[in-house]
Amino acid sequence: MSPETIQTTIHPPAAVPSGRTNVDGREMVHGPDGALLPVGTVKPQHLMEDELVRQEIGHAIALSEQISRFAGHVHDNIGAFEALIAERYGAKVGGRKGNKTLMSYDGLYKLTVQVADNVAFGPELQVAKALVDECLTDWSAASGDELKAVITRAFNMDREGQVNRAALYSLLRLDIDDPRWKQAMQAIRDAMRVVGSKLYVRFYRRADSAAAWEPVSIDLARA
Repeated sequence: MSPETIQTTIHPPAAVPSGRTNVDGREMVHGPDGALLPVGTVKPQHLMEDELVRQEIGHAIALSEQISRFAGHVHDNIGAFEALIAERYGAKVGGRKGNKTLMSYDGLYKLTVQVADNVAFGPELQVAKALVDECLTDWSAASGDELKAVITRAFNMDREGQVNRAALYSLLRLDIDDPRWKQAMQAIRDAMRVVGSKLYVRFYRRADSAAAWEPVSIDLARA
């Protein structure tokens, strides 16, 4: 049995429609506009391309479904482990907000769990912008171009209409002794609303205890 046959047997591709149909005994294919065309009227290279795309899409869909099942059982198993720890010792693994690291006994494998909040901004953000604009107007030439650029990025919407969170967070780290600025930063903090969170699980391995950790990639671009 060839390696290709073994792989297909273990991980069969998802069913993908062939794009062909039989009309009065003639094999037809669907064109881009949905019209049915006799197979013989389509260039051979286009038929080969069609078959290749459908074949690989079948494997991609199957892999995507497998990764979804994998993510589900990873979360379930971690939850079951934490429940067992809590039951036995009355303690939980990890730190605040669900962030934690689990490691193999020999210290060569680990997985990290991180929870990232999805933050939205309320109407207080417009108050913050008005206060910051006042500061810029009064500071005039005294405020550097770099600071002006950071402020502009912070309050400009990106291409998806979303606030530039990274730039806003960078403003909060600035130590500027102006009451209006401090009020503006408080308004930004008050504008933050946690509207959800996302769980990230990452896997790492290393050859020995002195080696650097290497991520186990589940990203096709990095595989």
